[in-house]
Amino acid sequence: MRIRIRGPSGQSTVSLQESATIGDLLDQIKENTSLPVFDIRHGYPPKSLALDQFGRQSKVTDIGVDLNGEQLIIIKRNDSTISDTQPISTQAPEVTTTQPSNSSEQRPNFPSSKQKVTRSENDPPEIPSPNHGGTIVLRIMPDDNSCLFRAVGSAVLGAMDTMTELRSIVAQTIHEHSDVYTRAVLERSPDDYCRWIQSEEAWGGGIELSILSKHFDIEICSIDVQTLRIDRFNEGRPTRCIVVYSGIHYDTIALSPSDPPFNHAYASPDFDTKIFDSADQVILEKAVELCRILQQQHYYTDTAKFQVKCIVCGGLFIGEKGAARHASETGHYDFGEAS
Repeated sequence: MRIRIRGPSGQSTVSLQESATIGDLLDQIKENTSLPVFDIRHGYPPKSLALDQFGRQSKVTDIGVDLNGEQLIIIKRNDSTISDTQPISTQAPEVTTTQPSNSSEQRPNFPSSKQKVTRSENDPPEIPSPNHGGTIVLRIMPDDNSCLFRAVGSAVLGAMDTMTELRSIVAQTIHEHSDVYTRAVLERSPDDYCRWIQSEEAWGGGIELSILSKHFDIEICSIDVQTLRIDRFNEGRPTRCIVVYSGIHYDTIALSPSDPPFNHAYASPDFDTKIFDSADQVILEKAVELCRILQQQHYYTDTAKFQVKCIVCGGLFIGEKGAARHASETGHYDFGEAS
C-alpha cells in the first residue's frame, strides 16, 4: 500500500506491505518527519487518527480505515512521550475537525501572513473560505501537452510528474475494455489510441478524465472557464477533486491554509488540500467563483475560433471542427495551438 505523509517540513510517499503493522507505519512517519511524537489527521475535513490506541503489532489493514492512497497530515505534539504499549481499544477513535489555531505547535511553520503582499490584477484569483480555514487557489500546471495528467496527478497522487503513470493507466484501461472504448468512441482504433495517448505530444480530454476518475474511485469535476459549466466524471463518489479547463489547458483547484480574513494564501503548495468531500458544496461554489474571475480576465481559449496546427503535416485549421475534419480525412490526430 502507498501512503502519503505530509509533515511540517514537506511531503513524502511511503510503501508498505499488506502485512505491515502499526509499528511499521509509525516508524516510517518518524523517519520521514523527524518528529518523535506527533498527532495524525486524515481525510477531509481532516479527522484525528489515533494509532496509539492500537498495539504496535496490530496490522494497518485491521484498524477500520483504508489508508492505501490516503494522505496523513502529521502535526508536532507537545507530549514528551508516546505509548507503544496501550491496549487495543474497542471504541472507535475520537473524530474531531481541526480548527484554526494561533499556536505554532498546532500549525505547520508557514511564513508570516502579516508580510505585506503586493498583488497584480493579473495574478491568479484567490477566494477566501472561512468555513475551511483557508483560501481557494488555482494551482497552475506547466503549459505542455500533459497538463491534464499533471492536474489530476497533482490532486490524487500529490505530484505533477506522474504523467507517464497516468497515461499508462488510460492505455491499459482502453486495451482491457476495447468493447467499451471502440473506434466510434475513440475516433481511431483502440490500438492506435493506446499508442498515441502514451506519447508526450498527446492531449488528454473527457475520455481520460472518465477513465482516471473510475480508476481512483473519485469524482472529478471539470469547470469550463468560458461557460462556467461543470462536467462531472464518476459522479456520486464520496470524494472529489476539481480541475479547471480553459479550452486547451487544465489546472487544479486547491485549498491552502491561511489566516483570517483568508484573503491570501501564503503556505507552500505542499500543504494544499486537493481532495474534497463531495457533500461539501461550498468548495465547489468557491471554485466556480474563482473561475468566474478567470472568465472576466479572459483566461480561456475559444476552441471554436482558435487556430490549431497539425503536428504531422503543418496544416493550419480553425477550431475543433476544422481539426476534426482534417483528422477524419487524413488520419492525422496530433494538434497543437498555432503560434
